[in-house]
Amino acid sequence: MIFQGKKISFYYEKQGYQKNTIVILPGWGNTRNTFYYFINNLKEKYTIYILDYPGFGKSPVPKKELTIDDYAEEIKEWFLKEKIENPIIIAHSFGGRIVSLLTTTYQIHAKKILLIDVAGIKRRKKLKIFLKEKIYKLLKLLIKRFPKKYQKKQLKKLAEFFSSSDYRNLPTSMKKTFQNIIQKDLRNQYQEIKSDVLILWGEKDFDTPLKDAFLLKKIIKDSECIVYKNASHYSYLENPYLTLKIIEAFLKEKT
Repeated sequence: MIFQGKKISFYYEKQGYQKNTIVILPGWGNTRNTFYYFINNLKEKYTIYILDYPGFGKSPVPKKELTIDDYAEEIKEWFLKEKIENPIIIAHSFGGRIVSLLTTTYQIHAKKILLIDVAGIKRRKKLKIFLKEKIYKLLKLLIKRFPKKYQKKQLKKLAEFFSSSDYRNLPTSMKKTFQNIIQKDLRNQYQEIKSDVLILWGEKDFDTPLKDAFLLKKIIKDSECIVYKNASHYSYLENPYLTLKIIEAFLKEKT
């Protein structure tokens, strides 16, 4: 099914027809496919919604640049359209950015929230990254002194050399969106979450470091944290059976 919002449209699926509802918010660039194991094992007891973000999976590429607030605002409208009330939200990586805004700024109440290796904590840049950015900006200024007919080609090569693989693989129209998203620190929004929260994290997550998990546990009231030994940013995929059992136990707990 396609949700058509004011700023974006996206593909989503609904499985199961039970009273309690689960909404899954995947990571950036991920699609609903990475959660099918969990959906197939939970859909007999829950109604489950999952989406592909604009530009990924079956969702069309957005025509304009977006902010994280644009995503949260449109997903709130999707909740209202589908009459999703008091859901359990499972969020991975980028999905955490959305849920932090959705359940605070946009006042969507969630019965429970499961945060898996989530993003949104912006830290001071390491010296290596700081120097890399300074060199990039200096080279960019130098290239702009070239004859105009050479500038576009050289600037493109420079950007490809210095950018991450996530950034390079994006459609051109989404690159500014990516930059907008990673600039915003959402720790204040995470701190305001009032729902029952469980945090799952990979010990060797280098995309969102383990110290972010401990920070979230500290700032989110009454939250709990489970760390997967030797797991990466995709801890739930590396430990699917254990993650399923943890989810089932968490959902049975009374709040």
